[in-house]
Amino acid sequence: MEDPFEKQQIEQFKVELETNGAAAAAAKIDAYLAEQDNIPLNIGITGECGSGKSTFVNAFRGLDKRDKSAAAAPTGCTETTMEVKPYPHPQHPNVTLWDLPGVGTPDFQAEDYLKLVQFEKFDFFIIISADRFRQNDVKLAKEIQRMGKKFYFVRSKMDQDMRNEEETQSEFNAERFLTKIRNNCFQGLEKQDVDSPKVFLVSSHHLHLYDFCKLQETLERELPAHKRAALLLALPTVNHEIIKKKKEALQLEIKFLAAGSAVGAAVPVPLLSGKVDLAILVATAIKYRNTFGLDLESLQSLADSARVPLEDLRAEMKSPLALRDISREVIANILRESSCQVTLIAAEEGSRLIPFFGLPVAAGLSFVSTYKALSTFLDMLAEDAQRVFIKALGLHTSV
Repeated sequence: MEDPFEKQQIEQFKVELETNGAAAAAAKIDAYLAEQDNIPLNIGITGECGSGKSTFVNAFRGLDKRDKSAAAAPTGCTETTMEVKPYPHPQHPNVTLWDLPGVGTPDFQAEDYLKLVQFEKFDFFIIISADRFRQNDVKLAKEIQRMGKKFYFVRSKMDQDMRNEEETQSEFNAERFLTKIRNNCFQGLEKQDVDSPKVFLVSSHHLHLYDFCKLQETLERELPAHKRAALLLALPTVNHEIIKKKKEALQLEIKFLAAGSAVGAAVPVPLLSGKVDLAILVATAIKYRNTFGLDLESLQSLADSARVPLEDLRAEMKSPLALRDISREVIANILRESSCQVTLIAAEEGSRLIPFFGLPVAAGLSFVSTYKALSTFLDMLAEDAQRVFIKALGLHTSV
């Protein structure tokens, strides 16, 4: 079923094309796509000092705990966050995680906290604790709720707790222990008058375990529709479902990219359409690769985190887009290997020679050609991401 909003956008592009011509319609499509890529999402990460806020910020953005680059939030056993500090996502800078000072530190008492951190700019808050949620966490949650924003409790460092419990118990049962932790969190918050608290057990060093996937599903469900794609594309690729949803979000954009290609084909300049199409294909293929975490930097971070050799992960990538710089030459070679694409491109250029009806036919062929190429690229890289995920984390990744 077609989204009414998307249908409305397409109608607007048609009106622009009929009223002001191909160049104006192309500009309108470009502006729409740029707007979609830059929808801001601001996530506030807060909690008491030492709760693991900075580690969570790094993990969410796909940075390994040993990453020492300027992009990584500093971590440590002391209070390392003394000011409100933004950490844009490395691949999707419209998504920013804000590492907030610990609640209850001398300079940030709970009563004045939200005012000091400029509460209004955040889309939602994640309140992190390494053990139990305390009075300051609850005060903050109630104030967030009073102001009409969403918040979620994350019980961090679950990998440490699991190790400690296993070492001290002769009959260790993982599911029973996790249930006990969840119940303790729920009961502790309900005793402090927090109604129906949303609590998620997370290990920032192993996001594929425990409740991170439930947190992701909850955020996706409760975010406004126009913010949802921004979240999905920025999420770390830690399970099959995220890969699937990233692919679905990217697939929805293809019709607009293909429309831009079609408009370019309607301009009566020989070979211009081919140049426009190649530019679209290169930029979009790079976006797909980065969104699935298949760029070299993301792969290295995954290899370090999963303790798998980088070359083993690279060996799982079979598509011609994965292991080289994506350039016009690479894209052109892939297109030449497809007889269908070669036929469509030749037919598009040939149709330009037909008087009166040639340009509309060329536009339609350009739409089909671009749509098919981008869908193929998306399939290739999504399949690579699935294979890399299986190699790095295994098929059975839930406790």
